[in-house]
Amino acid sequence: MPRLPEPLPDALGEAFSCADASAAGVSLKRLRALDLDIPFRGVRRRAGAGEAAATGPLAEDHAARQRVLDRARAYAQIMSGHAFYCGRTAAVLWGTGALPSGELEVGVVAPERAPRRRGIRGRQLAPTHVEVRTLGGLRLSSPASTWAMLGRDAGVRELVRIGDALVRVPRGDRGRRRPEARLCTVDELAEVVASGRRVGSAKLVKALSLVREGAMSPLETDFRLAVVAAGLPEPLLDREIRDGSGRLAGIADAVWPEYRVIAEVEGDHHRTSRSQWARDIEKHTAYVALGFEVVRLTSAHIRPTGSAAVALVRGAPSAPRVVSPELTPRFTWQLAPTHAPGAGTNCQLTREREPTQRSPGSSRPHTRQERAPTANPHPEPAPRRARRRAPVRRPGPSCAGISRRGRTRSCCRRRTRRRRWMPPSGRPPR
Repeated sequence: MPRLPEPLPDALGEAFSCADASAAGVSLKRLRALDLDIPFRGVRRRAGAGEAAATGPLAEDHAARQRVLDRARAYAQIMSGHAFYCGRTAAVLWGTGALPSGELEVGVVAPERAPRRRGIRGRQLAPTHVEVRTLGGLRLSSPASTWAMLGRDAGVRELVRIGDALVRVPRGDRGRRRPEARLCTVDELAEVVASGRRVGSAKLVKALSLVREGAMSPLETDFRLAVVAAGLPEPLLDREIRDGSGRLAGIADAVWPEYRVIAEVEGDHHRTSRSQWARDIEKHTAYVALGFEVVRLTSAHIRPTGSAAVALVRGAPSAPRVVSPELTPRFTWQLAPTHAPGAGTNCQLTREREPTQRSPGSSRPHTRQERAPTANPHPEPAPRRARRRAPVRRPGPSCAGISRRGRTRSCCRRRTRRRRWMPPSGRPPR
């Protein structure tokens, strides 16, 4: 019967460095036992630590965050004091639902040297492009600077998803808003984008104009983007629906008040949780009693294109009508110089409304009577242009002679047939 390994000291914790274990009296043979994992060189972790299954809403995102968190805590045992987690790793640890990469991104501020190790991607950052905070004992880049770092490799849609997750306002158990618990604001994202030049600035500016406060999940962000791309008016997000007496009937994911239409984006927990299922029935019944049309959507309707979700919204009896992009007021972010007293010239992002363009009297195109008369209503057709022939290439003066083999010289690129050589007398040879 194999012998069980000796128990480790409780002071080491779930993850520890080999140097700390040796100082605690653990032998090298014990560090090579099968009950310890080796996530990084010089680090040991107890096998099976942190493998609890995540349940509830966004269970997959929570499970992915827990895996990255376990690796980050393991590497923190040997990480230098001036290093911090940044980029995609920090986005996952902040709980934005970003997809994790295979390596942990560890950053340092210049002129410090970026770490180099298997499983670690080191990055050297400018002091003006990063702000370091602490989360659960780990040093991370701030939410706003983390979002700006993702402009290097993330697309515009993913940047909008992560931006919505950063600026959303969480709600408590009774549905009360908690503005102090959100990670950052839209203005903080704009300040980071305007802090200086960086890779992906164009994508960041475009994504910043699409970030909205109120999307409680990446699925709701995808639905909103699909609705706007289809030409429908943009809905209000995370709105409280109350009756005439002020009693809260529910919190709608997306609502068009002028059309009395509500769209509910339901994840899988709405199907698996009995309490959530009962709450949804009560909420939707109250919405119908107040005169709203309820459209229930799942991930199968929204992803990958969202065409099915848009069709369901348009199929409602009082569905929102298509709005032309030319008639919809839009906001754009632009860099504008600011002159502070006693300081130099800085740049900041300003939000400006684009001017709308409407045709006079009606949005329909001009009719034939409204067009200005032309001088000649039946102009003569233009004369047919003569077909241009290709120029004939003739051999130059240097190509007049013919070699003894009957071919032209190499200076002329025009290909000719083989000619018989004739002597100067003009008689053919015998």
